Amino acid sequence: MSIQSVREAQENLAKAIAQDSAKAYSKNAPAVAALQQDLKFRVTGPSGEVIETDMPRGMGGAAAAPGPGWLLRAALASCTGTVIAMRAGMRGIALNTLEVTVESESNHRGILGLEEKVSAGLSDMCMRVKIGAAGVGADALRDLVQWGDIHSPVGCTLREAPDNVS
Repeated sequence: MSIQSVREAQENLAKAIAQDSAKAYSKNAPAVAALQQDLKFRVTGPSGEVIETDMPRGMGGAAAAPGPGWLLRAALASCTGTVIAMRAGMRGIALNTLEVTVESESNHRGILGLEEKVSAGLSDMCMRVKIGAAGVGADALRDLVQWGDIHSPVGCTLREAPDNVS
């Protein structure tokens, strides 16, 4: 897909939403995780999407697939990168480099329940973006990255911690 087609798709969607605001909302496809063996899960989506997760050996898994925490970091990295690329397309900027890295730390006392006051959540999450485009200045690229960070659905969900999760 070219920059022009990305831009056209977004413009068409924006026009459709302007004409009918109900088109701005959509129900997201469910992810269904089914235990396969020990700590290995097979996660499926309604259109045949499949991923597997497993935990490291030290946690009792077989380390046969990425862990769920890594998939969360992967989701944040790819979602933010996607939004940056979408914005670049809307601005007519052809990116020649876009790489998003997300790192975090874990305190295993939380997931193991060894200390109730220690969260099982990932901490010290850090995102770094390497970006480049011929003839585009550093300020414009920085603006793309900041805009992408602010508008990333995964990033927004993590920052805003919705209270309606059940």
